[in-house]
Amino acid sequence: MFKSFAALAVLAALTNVCPARAMPVEADALPDTLPINRLQVLGTHNSYSAGVDPHVLALLAHYLPSMPELINKMPEPQRKEFLLAHPNPVTFQEALSYVHPSLQTQLDLGVRALEIDVNADPAGGAYADPAAYTILRRQGVTSLLPFDATPMHAPGIKVLHMPDIDFRSSCQTFRLCLQQMKAWSDAHPRHVPLFVMIEAKVQALSVLPGSTKVPPFTDATYDEIDRTIVDVLGRDAVITPDDVRGDYPTLEQAVLAGHWPTLGQARGKFLFQLITATGRDGASAYLNGHSGLVGRMAFLDSEPGRPYAAFILDDNALVRQAQIRDEVRRGYIVRTRADIETYEAKLNDLTRARAAFASGAQIVSTDYEKAGNAYHTSYRVSLPGGDAARIAPR
Repeated sequence: MFKSFAALAVLAALTNVCPARAMPVEADALPDTLPINRLQVLGTHNSYSAGVDPHVLALLAHYLPSMPELINKMPEPQRKEFLLAHPNPVTFQEALSYVHPSLQTQLDLGVRALEIDVNADPAGGAYADPAAYTILRRQGVTSLLPFDATPMHAPGIKVLHMPDIDFRSSCQTFRLCLQQMKAWSDAHPRHVPLFVMIEAKVQALSVLPGSTKVPPFTDATYDEIDRTIVDVLGRDAVITPDDVRGDYPTLEQAVLAGHWPTLGQARGKFLFQLITATGRDGASAYLNGHSGLVGRMAFLDSEPGRPYAAFILDDNALVRQAQIRDEVRRGYIVRTRADIETYEAKLNDLTRARAAFASGAQIVSTDYEKAGNAYHTSYRVSLPGGDAARIAPR
């Protein structure tokens, strides 16, 4: 072993070989002392999506009610909340008309926040035979987009948006998605932290004949999420609620005191955020046996005033921009969206994206991190400045 840099330099000169260069530092203009809640990064929505087969989209028109019909049947409080998160007049077919490249490609493009939908499958095989493809094959349709059911047969958490309908994923199991992220992280060890939002799919839309009998999401499923994260990434690669809480009585007190790790401490690491399809109360099972998120691997979608509040999902930056700015100023990490259900791409309208970035939300997610969409418009979203991260405006 060489005892000094001088000895290494002498050998390099003698052999005409230059010493290996250090890995480049992305966002190198940002100080390492910057707390990570001052970062702003580009994310993607349903990052695993390989796209819905057009035949399935056409099939939905025969089985699903229209969006207005569905909304009108909702109780008023639920309807109001739904319209806030889904404000655009789109059909189900339009809402599902997007596709992402592989997770690695997205990360290469500068995406630093991913979203993964997880589905319980303790026995394996629950999602191996999608009803839409069964119906279409019986109708004689043979030109269906590829779907490899092999990984779906083994027990373990599966990654898909909607059983039987939107089931094509670039990484079909939670473990595989994490392995792909880890491979990219290992190849880029000085990256800014990767924010990974996990949506626990606790409900399913069963509208097709022969719909999947979806296994329930249980305490064991939440434990499996945490265990899989540790198995694949290792505990030291993850920024957890315990890390942020430190010696403060609650996680929220630590957040309000600005006790987030710095960029220098967080480079090369992951931070997980958990939400559910039923809203903040639906994720409360993640707290079972882990009051205040003690011992948990992921932060939980919350609202100010809860002892575990640190991460907040506020998707509608056009309506909630002032609220998001206030939450960011107080120290919470917020995720919002640049586009919702393909509507902005259809109109080629960046108004929501500009509002999202201006809100100061640390994570701004899009379905269009690269050029090209079903509407053939030039719509595309990128982080202002073109780097992997910037200081979030306040």
